[in-house]
This record gives sequence, structure tokens and C-alpha cells, in this order.
Amino acid sequence: MSKVQVGKKVPDFKALLDNEETFKLSENKGKNLVFYFYPKDNTPGCTKEGEGF
Repeated sequence: MSKVQVGKKVPDFKALLDNEETFKLSENKGKNLVFYFYPKDNTPGCTKEGEGF
């Protein structure tokens, strides 16, 4: 996986969503997007951080 750099375009990618649909970055051009990653489900720290987000 390559690193994302501030001010640089991100390469197009696809990702499987939790509803079994596929997200494709290029299909969302011009939209403001937020990507939220966390290490593990059902842990007190990650749950608390996620709720705060």
C-alpha cells in the first residue's frame, strides 16, 4: 500500500462496503469524503474513539 501525501491525488481504488456494495473512489469525484479507519471492533478504546468521531 502506498502512502497518501497531502496535496497529491489519491489513485483510484475500490473497496467492499459492509452492505456488500462496492465503493469506487472515481465515482465520487467532486464530493467531500472522510475515510475513517480503526484497528479492531468491540474494544473499549476503539468504540469510545469511534463514538467521539
